[in-house]
Parts: sequence; structure tokens; C-alpha cells
Amino acid sequence: MSAVYGLAVLDDRVRIADRVVLRALGWSAGLRLMIDESRGLLVIYPDAGGAAQVTGQGHLRVPAPLRHRCGLRSSDRVLLAADPERHRLVVYPPAALDALLSHPLDSMDGASA
Repeated sequence: MSAVYGLAVLDDRVRIADRVVLRALGWSAGLRLMIDESRGLLVIYPDAGGAAQVTGQGHLRVPAPLRHRCGLRSSDRVLLAADPERHRLVVYPPAALDALLSHPLDSMDGASA
């Protein structure tokens, strides 16, 4: 897998914008998307019946119920992980990153060098 990573700051309308990531996925304005939540992450993929879409400005607007479930607010920083082979984008909200990063750091406590 050759993933493409990006960092984005959610704007005042809680939209995600990262042209490099969207370009790597081949996503452009008007593309219909499905956005699912799984274990605190947002998983986004093309779906003709999807309720979301890439805006004309190249933003991804996350529906309010999903934002609330993941605790996303404007000015939050998120990690974007694009998998071009699977045409999928995973968004890691701050709470998910905190949980992910807290476990490896715990195992380093008291480790000898």
C-alpha cells in the first residue's frame, strides 16, 4: 500500500480540505461520497448514492451527526490517511489520535535504553 498522508485544520464550517490527498485519490468537485464512522474514525469512499460530496472548492463537509459522534469542531487538526488503491480516506480526529498514541507511550515508561 502506498498511502498518502496529510494534516488538515477544520475550517469554521467544519470542512476538511487537503488538495494533495484529494488529488492522490483522484477525487474532484461533485464526486458523491459515503462517510461512515468506525471506532471513532471517519472512513470516506466514493459512492454514487452517498449523501456527501466534494465541494466546488475541494472541501469535504462532514455531516453534523458524524462530527458530534467523533467530537470534531472547527479548528481541530486531523490526520488524513488516503489509500489510493482502495479509493478510501480515513480521518483520524484528535480523540482517536490521543487514544492511539497513549498506548505506545505507556509501554515506553521505564524502558531501558
